[in-house]
Amino acid sequence: MITDEKIWILKDSPLVESSDSSSAEEIIKRLMSLRGVQESGEREKFLKPRLNDLSCPFLMPDMEEAVERVFQAIDANEEICIFGDYDVDGITSIALLRAVLQAYGVCARGFIPRRGNEGYGLSEAGISRCLSEGARPDLMIAVDCGTPSLKEVDQLTRDGIDVVILDHHEPAEEGKPNCVAMVNPKSGDTYTYLCSAGVVFKLAHAMLKRRPLEDFDLRDYTDLVAVATISDIVPLVDENRLLVRHGLSRLPRTIHKGLQALQKIAGLDNGASTSGDVGFRIGPRINAAGRMDRPEEALAAMISDCSQTAHLLAEKLDDFNRERQLLEKRIRDEAMTMLKARPNFQQEPVIVLGSRSWHPGVVGIVASRLMRQFHKPAFVISVDDDGLGKGSGRSIEGLSLVQAIRHCSEYLEGGGGHNMAAGLAIREDQIDSFREAFSEYVLSVMDSDQRRPRMSVDADVPLEVMSLEFLSQYDL
Repeated sequence: MITDEKIWILKDSPLVESSDSSSAEEIIKRLMSLRGVQESGEREKFLKPRLNDLSCPFLMPDMEEAVERVFQAIDANEEICIFGDYDVDGITSIALLRAVLQAYGVCARGFIPRRGNEGYGLSEAGISRCLSEGARPDLMIAVDCGTPSLKEVDQLTRDGIDVVILDHHEPAEEGKPNCVAMVNPKSGDTYTYLCSAGVVFKLAHAMLKRRPLEDFDLRDYTDLVAVATISDIVPLVDENRLLVRHGLSRLPRTIHKGLQALQKIAGLDNGASTSGDVGFRIGPRINAAGRMDRPEEALAAMISDCSQTAHLLAEKLDDFNRERQLLEKRIRDEAMTMLKARPNFQQEPVIVLGSRSWHPGVVGIVASRLMRQFHKPAFVISVDDDGLGKGSGRSIEGLSLVQAIRHCSEYLEGGGGHNMAAGLAIREDQIDSFREAFSEYVLSVMDSDQRRPRMSVDADVPLEVMSLEFLSQYDL
């Protein structure tokens, strides 16, 4: 049994520059030193990051090939389809890339699969509907998906459709898809923290370096990248931190009608928005449309150029969010009842639950709630009438769900994602076997101390230092 008591970890304190190590100024310096910022010049750059400090986008894998193929499509006036995910990162990625292409004179079509019956990414069902609903594309650009879709990309290529992938998911063990280019920081050694909207921003930056545009300001789109970066819970480090800092400052004066309307609906009309506002008030409303199998409503809001239409769409997203909250509560209550019915639950290292009455769009949130409450890696699975389950998982620090899925693949129909958040497909009659195999895997790679909850602490601060002056400096 794992105790609920947290292990408190006080980070190693670097050397301070004066004898008064408990002063507000020195504590701020120490906090920055813990983040690798020690010199005075570096501190200024950290506290006031500039977009001019962004590195060359062509350092990313396959960026040169991606830019060349996109410009080829623009010059030849080819049909371009942007195929994205149904979450905030995917939707904002489509909106950003569509705006960039439009600035170069191309009207690209955006497409998002429906979570319930088409599943994540470049699924066969999603591709089929995409090709049937619009003009056949010459170039398909997959954003926030595509990296593990080797079979699907190969089929598109055989059908004469070129594929460019702009993604940040973990590469498949089998290798890289047969695409023109895969711009994915996980395929390289740098920028591995970027979300897909960050990758699209890098592509846009690269395109503008090759062919500058007088009437297009990429800075106007940092708010979209900030919303995606915060909502996708990727690390706020390096260029992510820079983009979020600038994006949040632009959010109150955003040029995007959808973000204007969402801020008003969420009560964020006070002239300033924080990462908490985005993570808990804006992001969930965009996500809710995809969870309710209406992702096109969220995309329509993000690309609308009419304030009235954007407001009506934002109201719909708000309604979807309320519906999502009710579904989430019901599923979580039922999941808790299932857990209490398991006599050895406290000793089990994982949570794996499934039901035919659970909505596939909400199981990821419930998995996250259960993981946080019990500090155990959790998969929550929605099973359809044919007995096929689609599950979402959330992990604890130190355990890769991608590796766990690979280890337990004999019980699964498929799966993948990130180390801390992943999805899977499984037959209903294999859920118990998967739970047992998943448990064995966790016990084999983590001991009891590694599975205890941890609380990382930056500094032990005297109470008398916690003044308004300190908070003012800390809030820089």
